[in-house]
Amino acid sequence: MQGTHRKIYVIAILLASLLPVYLEAQDTPTIELKAYISQLENRFNIKFSYVDSDLEGTQITMPEAEALPAILQAITNQTGLEIKPLNERYYSLVKNKLISICGRVLDNYAKNNVPGATIEVLGTTKALTTDMDGYFSLDEVPREASIQIRYLGYLTKIVPVSDLTGKTDCPQILLAERREQLTEVVVYEFLTSGIAKETDGSITLNPGELGLLPGLIEPDVLFGLQALPGIKSIDETVSDINIRGGTNDQNLMLWNGIKMYQSGHFFGLISAFNPYLTETVSVYKNGTPAQYGDGVSSVINMDTRNTIDNFFYGGAGVNFISGDVFGRIPIKENLAFQFSARRSTTDFMDTPAYGRFTDRAFQDTEIRNEENQEIDEDLERDETFFFYDVSGKLLYDLNDSHKFRLSFIAIDNDLDFSETDLETDETSRSFLDQTNISAGLQWFGDWSDRFSTHLNVYFSKYNLDAQSFFPNQLQRLDQKNIVEERAAKLNTLLRLSDHFSWSNGYQYIETGITNRSFLTQPPFDINRKGVIRIHAPYSEIHFNTPNDNFIANAGVRVNYIENLDTFSEWLVEPRLSLNLRLARNLRAQLLGEFKSQSTNQVIDLEQNFLGIEKRRWTLSNEEDLPITTSRQGSLGINYERNRFYIGVEGFYKQVDGVSTRTQGFQNQNQFSGEIGSYEVKGVEFLINKKGKNYSTWLSYTYNKNDYTYDSIVPQTFPNNMDIRHTVTFASTYEMNNLKLGFGINYRTGRPFTRPDSDTPLDTTVFPVQINYQAPNSSRLPDYFRVDASATYSFSLGRKIKAIAGVSLLNITDRKNILNRFFQVSDEDELESVENVSLGLTPNASFRVHF
Repeated sequence: MQGTHRKIYVIAILLASLLPVYLEAQDTPTIELKAYISQLENRFNIKFSYVDSDLEGTQITMPEAEALPAILQAITNQTGLEIKPLNERYYSLVKNKLISICGRVLDNYAKNNVPGATIEVLGTTKALTTDMDGYFSLDEVPREASIQIRYLGYLTKIVPVSDLTGKTDCPQILLAERREQLTEVVVYEFLTSGIAKETDGSITLNPGELGLLPGLIEPDVLFGLQALPGIKSIDETVSDINIRGGTNDQNLMLWNGIKMYQSGHFFGLISAFNPYLTETVSVYKNGTPAQYGDGVSSVINMDTRNTIDNFFYGGAGVNFISGDVFGRIPIKENLAFQFSARRSTTDFMDTPAYGRFTDRAFQDTEIRNEENQEIDEDLERDETFFFYDVSGKLLYDLNDSHKFRLSFIAIDNDLDFSETDLETDETSRSFLDQTNISAGLQWFGDWSDRFSTHLNVYFSKYNLDAQSFFPNQLQRLDQKNIVEERAAKLNTLLRLSDHFSWSNGYQYIETGITNRSFLTQPPFDINRKGVIRIHAPYSEIHFNTPNDNFIANAGVRVNYIENLDTFSEWLVEPRLSLNLRLARNLRAQLLGEFKSQSTNQVIDLEQNFLGIEKRRWTLSNEEDLPITTSRQGSLGINYERNRFYIGVEGFYKQVDGVSTRTQGFQNQNQFSGEIGSYEVKGVEFLINKKGKNYSTWLSYTYNKNDYTYDSIVPQTFPNNMDIRHTVTFASTYEMNNLKLGFGINYRTGRPFTRPDSDTPLDTTVFPVQINYQAPNSSRLPDYFRVDASATYSFSLGRKIKAIAGVSLLNITDRKNILNRFFQVSDEDELESVENVSLGLTPNASFRVHF
């Protein structure tokens, strides 16, 4: 009996809980659409014309509205039927098979926006990506279709179009995160959004998805790289990048497959590549694929968006240095155009950031005498500087299997600089014009499900014209450096199975370089021209086990290098990348490579005016500048779980064929032209914890970088790029539309050479010379800098988004000494010259996207 009572009690509770649902259903009754239309005809004395099959079985919720227009709109929202008035009394009801939809994609963890998610209408060619707030909208979508939503790190979701109709606002679509316990996932995302470490050891940046970095208020293609261990700019520039102890000219920099010989504005302080068109940046520090030659330190490969969107997307912005505009314009379903343009405001607007940049580029030097007393130069300086860059890309899809891409880019820097000695009233003046113009054509062909080809041809021209007038106005120095390069590469990919593929290819490169120096008094004119041709077949295999427990890439590249005037040489370059799962969430990686390069930047006039014209591209000739070759190996461990990442990698690199003329010496070896090598041993460590709205990381790099020159005493001494210890701590935080970033950068000082403490000058010779101590036997003070930045995003309309940002570089206004060298004054006295870093530098920006 007690059991029976208990059952009756449970049933009563269930009935009571269902009662509100029943009552609510009674409050919002549904009715067959045909019957409701008859009621409307009688109620408002109107008539509807329709096809019975379009309304058959359609149920609607009774609209609460009383007015006829509101009732008709409610019917349209619920059914998607198009209701058109034929006259004052008659209306037509048509089932619209193509409708417009919209939505907003969020993550289901913290409901953060998911910008850049791919939205595809299945069964059609319609596709687009979400905007910065996660919104998307599509027109003429089949009512019966479904959309697929994909984004890296999240599970793919398919949503019927019918689920997105009948809503007053754009419905929210929640994506579930892909959990890392799935053993197939071996890509590590760290630091901030848009940065990932790939299975082949490369680092990939997506500037469009790149989160906030300390000191950065807009994504910068090259600045973002310096957040990674082993990548720094010792002279505190953006585009002059030192990777694992190498010089900047030892980096192969590609833009849409085109080799770039210029990468920055304002003498390297600003990157020359627009981040809003650049879709991916891949960096290889080791284990480089066989298809890439050149660049003994690294490969930095930048690619703009390669798919055709069926909607317009663009933006514009301005900061304290420049303004820019960009856009992606669909012309037809299979034809689109991308463009970007930027121009400096420095020639007509003076801002705090421009003032700091100008001081850094032209005036931040301190000259001291032998008693370490600062010498006040009574000088008046005037500069007019301006830059621009323009890029474009034409995308044409012949069909789904064959696609053509035509790209071009132009970069320009112009400078007019004068310096007047107020005591003597003498003026020296310099002019500079630096340009890089490049164009390339790519053909992507899919011949079957398993075989594809990629053809890339390009032309690149770099031109540097520098002219200096000395104070007497009679002596003039002209310098010219011209690089012209033509190249073609055909790459094939054969997928033998789901786990094994074979890549083969051939690359031809012809590089011609002209160097001219002309001096009026005393008369001097030298004009050197040279051409190098490279023929390089290559082959590489890729293998992975079914669960990606083991991933391997192994290849070889054969270079036949021919200088038409002096030499020819064969070089064989093996490449290797192995990735092995040691345990759950723990992987090991072994990388190795042999590489070479036949172009370098020589630095002939280190103490001359400014410094940009001192760096000139030149060809290897096997006489005073041999081919530079490198060998590198590294072993690393990566661990990630619950958005907590730890990575450590040890490496060894040896580079041979290194001329002192390419290394920026400012001591007794500046003009010696000795040929030697350098050896780098190092460890890179990174620990990163990411939460739903924050990311904090600490990185440490140890480098021991030594030169070896047989004819210099001592034969082995520290490299000019020998920064033994580098530490970076940074944190970012997001709160709704506000993003904050804070970072600390520390590194030990770089080496330099002091004059002899007892007899610093040799006065027995003319002109007077400096007696130096052992090369690079002293070090500059440690470098320390604190940066912060903040951005806030908001809407200016349904399709117009805005971002405002402010940043502070070097918050403590610390005077970091970047370089120190010595010279003899006109009075035959010893002077020390110090180049100083940026001081406290504010910047602000405002951008709109539409």
